[in-house]
Amino acid sequence: MNSCTERIYNGLVKENPTFVMMLGMCPTLAVTSSLQNGFGMGMTTMVVLTASNAIISLLRNIIPDKVRMPAFIVIVASFVTIVQFMLEAYLPALNASLGIYIPLIVVNCIILGRAEAYASKNKVLPSIFDGIGMGLGFTFGLSSLGFFRELIGSGTILSHRVIPDEYCVKMIGLAPGAFFVLAALVAVQNKLRISKGKKPKEIKCCADCSLCTNECDELGKDFSDAVKNT
Repeated sequence: MNSCTERIYNGLVKENPTFVMMLGMCPTLAVTSSLQNGFGMGMTTMVVLTASNAIISLLRNIIPDKVRMPAFIVIVASFVTIVQFMLEAYLPALNASLGIYIPLIVVNCIILGRAEAYASKNKVLPSIFDGIGMGLGFTFGLSSLGFFRELIGSGTILSHRVIPDEYCVKMIGLAPGAFFVLAALVAVQNKLRISKGKKPKEIKCCADCSLCTNECDELGKDFSDAVKNT
């Protein structure tokens, strides 16, 4: 498996941001009331993640180490602004549905985490595919939640009636329903991993990552170190 293919597989399966890494929970739980919203938020995040990874990788030897996190945030914020303007121009309904969560992509831990853990240390092409892989994984996670919440909570798929309204569980379409659906999907994912002989990671976090002996994911360690150094 070459490096680019590995980055796609890594984001979709091995380190899926939603079901494995449990990152970006704010938009995951907040905007997934429908399949359209989940897919739109996922794709928006993927565009920003891929573009910012490419630029950060290009500038990795130029950005001073002491200001790398502020520089990363400026780069990400620039692409978020561009994407938001495009949504306002061409997809105003989706832009209105996602609302404040589009600007909040700037501080999404998936984007900053990949910038620090991967893009700032690798060449441009692998960094682009890393952004695509993580973005696709995030899009799949949000779309899955949106699909089941819309289907069970409203009885519709993309606003087309599938289940009679009297059989819908309205709570699933509300905020608490996001937790129930996410828990169920993570449980199914863990069951599939166990059935294939891959136990889900059970990592107990300690207070100081520099003294930690756990085999944490590279993203977690590097991102924690970056936060401590800023």
